[in-house]
Amino acid sequence: MFRRHPVLTALTVAYLGLVAWITLGPQPLDDRAEGLLYRALRVFGRHASTEWITYDRVEFAANIAMFVPVGLFLLLLLGRRQWWLAILIGFLMTVAIEVAQLGIPGRVSDLRDIVSNTSGATLGVLAGLVLTAGAARRLRRERARRSVRAETIAG
Repeated sequence: MFRRHPVLTALTVAYLGLVAWITLGPQPLDDRAEGLLYRALRVFGRHASTEWITYDRVEFAANIAMFVPVGLFLLLLLGRRQWWLAILIGFLMTVAIEVAQLGIPGRVSDLRDIVSNTSGATLGVLAGLVLTAGAARRLRRERARRSVRAETIAG
């Protein structure tokens, strides 16, 4: 699997390294009171139509977005038939991250992160299934044609 897709494997490993750096680094990104995110949230908070945009919701959405590529890459590496394994690996990675965060000063382990990260990995797997559906259909048709030809020749 990894030898057949060396570029995809390298890209996946690089992305997982980025996820590890973001989730296991000593400090959350942009935690200063005057950081860009907090300034934007204060602006959103001043308007009734956007006051629902809170730090917790932005963080939840960002966790989902961060794990969409994880699910997609895992599906592409493992194959469509093992879609469930890609989701399971995304879930287990998230649990490992949250357990590791328990011992990292300044990091907070949160059950919501397991939900959001696993949701992101699942969305990535679903996106991968949709994106590869046409190719999978063509492969099935080609295999069926070859099988019919082989039966015709043998028969």
